[in-house]
Amino acid sequence: MKPFVYVALPSRVVFDMPAAQTLPGEIERLGCRRALLLSTPEQAGAVREIGAKLGPVFAGLFSRAAMHTPVNVTEAAVTAARDLDADCIVAIGGGSTIGLAKAIALRTDLPQIAVPTTYAGSEVTPIIGQTEDGRKTTQRSLKVLPEVVIYDVALTLTLPAGLTVTSGMNAIAHAIEALYAQDANPVISLLAERGIAALAGALPMLAHAPQDHTARSEALFGAWACGTCLGAVGMSLHHKLCHVLGGGFDLPHSETHSIVLPHVLAPLLPGPPAVRDILARALRSADPAAALFDIPAGLGAKMALRDIGMPHDGLERAVKETFESSYWMPAPVEAAALRALLDNAWHGRRPVTNTVFAHA
Repeated sequence: MKPFVYVALPSRVVFDMPAAQTLPGEIERLGCRRALLLSTPEQAGAVREIGAKLGPVFAGLFSRAAMHTPVNVTEAAVTAARDLDADCIVAIGGGSTIGLAKAIALRTDLPQIAVPTTYAGSEVTPIIGQTEDGRKTTQRSLKVLPEVVIYDVALTLTLPAGLTVTSGMNAIAHAIEALYAQDANPVISLLAERGIAALAGALPMLAHAPQDHTARSEALFGAWACGTCLGAVGMSLHHKLCHVLGGGFDLPHSETHSIVLPHVLAPLLPGPPAVRDILARALRSADPAAALFDIPAGLGAKMALRDIGMPHDGLERAVKETFESSYWMPAPVEAAALRALLDNAWHGRRPVTNTVFAHA
C-alpha cells in the first residue's frame, strides 16, 4: 500500500433521532443557553415550531438564509445574533442554511449545531463558500466545522422529489472527487464507495416512494459519508466549475452539480483504473459517467445548464474564471477542452467517456 495521510475531523454525529427532542441536550452539552435558529424563508414556519419546543433556550429565528451564502445576508445574521445575545447557532435546512451558520461562526466563533434536511453534506466539512459581487470564493477553516450534527430522517420525508434527486447527486459529486483528489487515501476511498452506492440505490426508490423511511435513512447516511469525504480531502475541477457557475450566474446549487458531474467525470475516467473500478462497483455500471447522467435524467431531473438559467454567452466567461485561480487538477486541462465540456453540459448531451483531457 502507498503511504498516505488521513486526518479525522472533530465533530459529534447523532443519527436518526428526533431533532426537537435531541437539541436541548446537545445545546446543554456545548455549555450554551441561548440558541439562534437559522432557516430559509420557505422553512421558517417549520423551524419556528421546533424552536418553540426548545423552551427558554430558543433565543430567536433568523430566516433569511439564501443560496451561495451572500455576504450581506451573513452580516445581517451576525447583527441578529449579537442583538439576541445568542451563544450558539442551530442551522435547520439544506446547504444554504448550513452555509450561513458557517459564515456566522467564521466571524464570531459561536458553536454550531447542524440539522440537515437535504443531502448537501456541508454539515461535516470545514469548507465555506461565500458570494459577493457575483463571485463565489471558498476557504477551509476548522472555525466553520459544526461541533454537532443531528440527522433526523423525519425532516427529510417531505423533501420534494426533484430536490431529492439533485441534492443526492450533489452529495455523490463530493465522494467522486475525493477518489482522485491530490490527497486521496484508502480510508476515504472506502467511505466514498459506500456513500455513492447508498445514494445510487436510494434515489430511484425515493423518486417513486418519497416517504420511504428506510430509503431516506440510507440516502441520509450516504450524504453523511459523501460529505465526510468532501471535508477530509481537497476537491478539484468539478467543484471549481460549480462554484464559478453558481456564484457567477446565480444557478441553483444542487442542480448545477447534478448536471456538470457526468461531463467532468467522462474525460477523467481513462485515467486511474482504481477510480473506474470503485465507481463501477458503486454504480453497478461499466460506464460510470453515463450512469451518473442516466440516474438523474431517468428520475426527471433537468440535465442541461440552459434549463436552469445559464446563458450560452456566459460559457466563455466561466472558462476564463475557472483558470483565474489555481486549483489542483488530476490531469492537464486546456481551455478548448473545458469549453467543449461546458457546451455539452449546456445542451444536456449524454456524455461519452473519452480522452479529451491528457492524463499524466
